[in-house]
Amino acid sequence: MSEAHQVTWSNWSGYQQAHPQLILKPQSLTELEVVVASHTKIRVVGAGHSFSPLVCTDATLVSLDHLVGVDVIDEERCIGEIWAGTRLYHLDQYLQPFNQTLMQQGDIDQQSLAGAVSTGTHGTGEGLYCISGYVEDFELLTASGELLQCSRTEHPEIFAAGRVALGSLGILTKIRMQNRPHYKLKECIQLCPLADMLQNIQQWKIEHRHIECFIFPYSDQVMLKTLDDTAEDLQPRKASWPSEDSLLTLCSELTKTFPTLNPYLQKMLSIFVKPTTYVDWSSQIFPTPRTTKFNEMEYQIPVAQGLTCLQEVLAALRKNKVSTFFPLEFRFVKGDDIWLSPFYQQDSISISVHQYHKQDPYLIFNVVEPIFQKYQGRPHWGKMHSMTTAQLRKCYPKWDDFMRLREQLDPERKFLNPYLEQLFLSKK
Repeated sequence: MSEAHQVTWSNWSGYQQAHPQLILKPQSLTELEVVVASHTKIRVVGAGHSFSPLVCTDATLVSLDHLVGVDVIDEERCIGEIWAGTRLYHLDQYLQPFNQTLMQQGDIDQQSLAGAVSTGTHGTGEGLYCISGYVEDFELLTASGELLQCSRTEHPEIFAAGRVALGSLGILTKIRMQNRPHYKLKECIQLCPLADMLQNIQQWKIEHRHIECFIFPYSDQVMLKTLDDTAEDLQPRKASWPSEDSLLTLCSELTKTFPTLNPYLQKMLSIFVKPTTYVDWSSQIFPTPRTTKFNEMEYQIPVAQGLTCLQEVLAALRKNKVSTFFPLEFRFVKGDDIWLSPFYQQDSISISVHQYHKQDPYLIFNVVEPIFQKYQGRPHWGKMHSMTTAQLRKCYPKWDDFMRLREQLDPERKFLNPYLEQLFLSKK
């Protein structure tokens, strides 16, 4: 088993840091079982793409980077049983030979499958669930060392809770995903007036498999991105110079150094963004290269209130002259039946705000978070928020059921770090 002693761990943006006693990388399920049996406190790490302190621990950090690949394929039902440590960007090499691919993805594909499932990571589409909604069953290694197979018919309560559990019920080892045959998507990006978007987005979301908007507070235009199934010939993305990502870094640096430039830079959006159309396999179209680091807050707003919430957020950002060049991201996600999913029994509009990693994220988060909460928003578990246990209990009808089940599965709290202890166990 490969291991590292007393190292500093940090997440992708560098904002979250920890000093675990050990970082272990078991080579097999057997080695992982030994780790669970021999350590009193454990947190599992994937790609470190969560912005909240989900992973931070001074105890033992376990990476599943060696538990990767496809274990079993059900070709008739288009289901793949995948080892939990598999990174999303590697899935194609394992699934493509069986003519399978994920139903849905977000625009970052660096996460491990277990990390994406456990935090309710999502893409966009009014008829599409978050990634966790396509889990058919999973294998869970519990604190007692038991391996449980969980599905709608076997340990159904653990299945209902465990698809979004923040690693608090045990360690996901294998996940069976409902996939679909390999398919192509046509991506169209264009600018459109903000007023047109606000007026028509509810209709446009029905006309496209995926639709999302990138909204700059100081611009009267938004970037509109649609993805649709297609049988057209491949037309892959082309590298551009300067790339959109390098322009984002440049504008973020300028905004950080000269905040008064921000409104003027955003009003030059039509110079930076040109209409584009690409066609490629879904696994190539979903992800967007991201090297400009940031920190992020995201809330899921009931779909009927999402546009009103967005307009209030934009007004607050302008009023407070918040210094960030990053756009807001606006998406649709279908409700599901997962106890702690931010989309539990609620079709949602997802609104994300970002801050350049060299700037204080709370300059923007403190402005927008009260508005998100005013509209009964639920935070993305992998992103920054300040909600308390009492506030979260009001948002989740199955909160107490989840905590009861968690206590049964892990009474010694082996899988809780200080952040989750505060989040789950506080009386406030």
